[in-house]
Amino acid sequence: MRERLFSSRTVDEPSRIERAFYHVALIVACIALVTPFLYVISASLKESTSLFEYPPKLVPFPPYFGHYERLVSDSPFPRWMANTLFVATIVTVAKVFLDSLAGYAFAKLNFVGRNAFFLLMVAMLLVPYGAIILPLYAVVHAIGIHDTYFALILPPLCNPLGVFLMRQVISMLPKDLDNAARLDGVSEFGIYRRIILPLIKPSLVVVAVITFTEMFMSFIWPLVAVRDQDLQVLTVGVASMRNMTSVNFGLWSAAAVLGMVPLALAFFLFQRQFQARSIAGALKQ
Repeated sequence: MRERLFSSRTVDEPSRIERAFYHVALIVACIALVTPFLYVISASLKESTSLFEYPPKLVPFPPYFGHYERLVSDSPFPRWMANTLFVATIVTVAKVFLDSLAGYAFAKLNFVGRNAFFLLMVAMLLVPYGAIILPLYAVVHAIGIHDTYFALILPPLCNPLGVFLMRQVISMLPKDLDNAARLDGVSEFGIYRRIILPLIKPSLVVVAVITFTEMFMSFIWPLVAVRDQDLQVLTVGVASMRNMTSVNFGLWSAAAVLGMVPLALAFFLFQRQFQARSIAGALKQ
């Protein structure tokens, strides 16, 4: 009996060589992922004349903060950041509410054409984004919201990915919960607000993080929809710095570092909920 237990442990548990190999592979992967970020941070803290010196210095001493001062004081970078945060926040809040509400309707309500509408939304996910830019621009221009905040906010609300995710999550909830609430006289919106929303908070955070990241890094549509310099977002503004100034990799590196700060803060703030949803999905599988 002891021999069987010992043999089962040796079969199930990885050997020391396998564990060492896994650790080495993880260390190499972490170094490969972290090195570009460290290089960008290092380049942002160097003067332009010392960027191409050999051998390169990964840790500049003393650090040079002139690029950051120039971004804040001599460029529209604060305006670009404010526009990006404003648009990303509005779109994220609106999509979390609308997608969860639509997901509840597709998952729990019976209405004519429910399956057909849902299949149509799933089919929209298969359409390449480049194929709808021109029709979308024509619609935006026709209704007169070109070069406004509405051009940056309204079109992203039509992305059906969040509705699909919410529908899949809400459909897995027990039907007895909403049926019991209906017997007690609770309205459909009351069921959605009091019962469904508290149960899908981790999934709401996942949709919020995905939406915020997508809006913060969006480039093609803001480039097409807005030409006013006061309405430019961060990605378009940083790309336009090449025409505004001479080639200055230190300045671009500083802009990239500052641009990463809101995304890093958003992830760390909602890290627990994001991981909770991922672990729950893994355990359910």
